[in-house]
Amino acid sequence: MSVILEFSIAAENFELGSVLMEPPSMRHELERVVPTGNMILPFVWVTGEDHDTFEETVRRSPRVRELLRLDSIDDSVLYRIDWSTEPSNLIECISTSDATVLDARSDGDWVFRLRFPDHDALSEFHDAVVERDIPIHVERTFTLTDEERDGYRFDLTSEQREALVLALQRGYFETPSRVGLDELADELDISRQALSHRIRLGNEKVLRSTLISTEANHG
Repeated sequence: MSVILEFSIAAENFELGSVLMEPPSMRHELERVVPTGNMILPFVWVTGEDHDTFEETVRRSPRVRELLRLDSIDDSVLYRIDWSTEPSNLIECISTSDATVLDARSDGDWVFRLRFPDHDALSEFHDAVVERDIPIHVERTFTLTDEERDGYRFDLTSEQREALVLALQRGYFETPSRVGLDELADELDISRQALSHRIRLGNEKVLRSTLISTEANHG
């Protein structure tokens, strides 16, 4: 049975996090970690108003061979990071333990939500973290059955779920819409761009969880 692990780690104790720390005004959301041959490629959304400084700082890092800008929405940009040397801490532990990144974001410290195929894979991850002396703070572990009992969240962050529920309740998805992004953003006390980003990513997660899972079950 799949098991979920939620934990946090300070940016300076996380190799990718330490590379992305500057400027501190930027926010990060790890989209996925993809093993490719002998390399591990992180894909990360970066949100803020100083992407030029961010890109310059990351490209100066001796750990980074290449930083590629793949997509952009408002003030959020999706990057792919190619390492100059293989990461040897948390990202490697995630990859080698067959974990799926459900959520990983930073507004200072990093908060992770990982899914493991079973408890043995979770134990493998835990042993790797302990062996490398990586100081994570475990928030909780639970199974998908526990999560469904509490209300299935489609791997949404609390912010994405809040944005989608409010948009649905206020009639944003109706035709024509009964409310605009600006009004919803004011109610949540966030920027229009941040709200648009949360709704887009939230919609994608819900659709992937429902449509792709349905196809797999009927394939």
